[in-house]
Amino acid sequence: MSSKDILKEFMLTSAPSGYESEMAYKLKKHLEAYCEEVTIDRAGNVIAKVPGKNPSLPRAMVFGHMDQLGFIVRKVEEDGYIQVDRLGGIPEKVLPGLALVIRGEDGTWHPGVFGPKAHHATPAEEKYKVDLVTSLFIDVGATSAEEVHAMGIYVGCPVVYKPAFQELCGTRVSGTAVDNRGACTALVEMARQFKEEPPNCDVYLVGTVWEEFNLRGAMLAARTVQPDLAISLDVTLAGDTKDLSTKFEDKMGQGPCVHLYSFHGRGTLNGTLAHEPMFRLAKRTAQELGKPLQRFASVGILTDSAYIQLEGKGVACLEMGFPARYTHTPVEVCDVRDIDDLATVCVGMMRRVDENFQVNRY
Repeated sequence: MSSKDILKEFMLTSAPSGYESEMAYKLKKHLEAYCEEVTIDRAGNVIAKVPGKNPSLPRAMVFGHMDQLGFIVRKVEEDGYIQVDRLGGIPEKVLPGLALVIRGEDGTWHPGVFGPKAHHATPAEEKYKVDLVTSLFIDVGATSAEEVHAMGIYVGCPVVYKPAFQELCGTRVSGTAVDNRGACTALVEMARQFKEEPPNCDVYLVGTVWEEFNLRGAMLAARTVQPDLAISLDVTLAGDTKDLSTKFEDKMGQGPCVHLYSFHGRGTLNGTLAHEPMFRLAKRTAQELGKPLQRFASVGILTDSAYIQLEGKGVACLEMGFPARYTHTPVEVCDVRDIDDLATVCVGMMRRVDENFQVNRY
């Protein structure tokens, strides 16, 4: 399968935080085509081991999260309408009129919609107002709470955008959960390339859970792997749209990115400062492979690496990714070429880790 085909399969698989099982088993199956040892830990992380040529070298973990943001059912009204709260960073201004799917307690997905107030009945002062998610209702077509419960939908059930995938011009695609199924696709491509030529060091390719919820699932995987160095794969905010062109330099189709600074100051005082030896390794690898490498830095973003770096005696972490547009909406956009190049650069880095690699920051 091509990377585009794998990305499509992953994007069309619903996997909200805490309910990643469908995605986990699909990723596991793809990794098993190239890796002999693939397991799922107690938390649900998918861990594939790729033995290196020299097991005495520093151990590496390359990971991307499998989960996506969504909602949690908070209340089922007597008339069958459903109230929800956010599960992750939901942009409320895109919600009214959206198609959704709700996971019943038996694992079945049911369609629903965020029904906006009829346009003809909306007063002028409300037409430009953003509705809070807690003021919206999901309509599944039921006329009573009993009908909703008969579908297996109760308080606590997860909800996500209706899965979607659409090809745009060239190698660009749009749809749900590009963040972060693009990274999961890169993990599979890395496994394929390692099958052709193994890395120097032992590498663990990991699909992590809970990133959109609390960023702690990857910590449990790290305690199993016990890496010395790690690369977090995630999206970066493409700076080639009209609204972000004055804020960021990275562009879709111009190659993978190194995320050199991330910080989340809204209640979570954590972030990642790039490990310089890892950054130097990324730059050298990209140059030797003839691949572009963009730079990205921002406030307001946090990835799993912020917590991975604190495990054990400290893990040498580097955040890398691919540019994506319209993040956290149902119409995220990326370029599949960037995902393939991201995988190739990461593979090249793992083939260049040697006895001289500096795990310490300085």
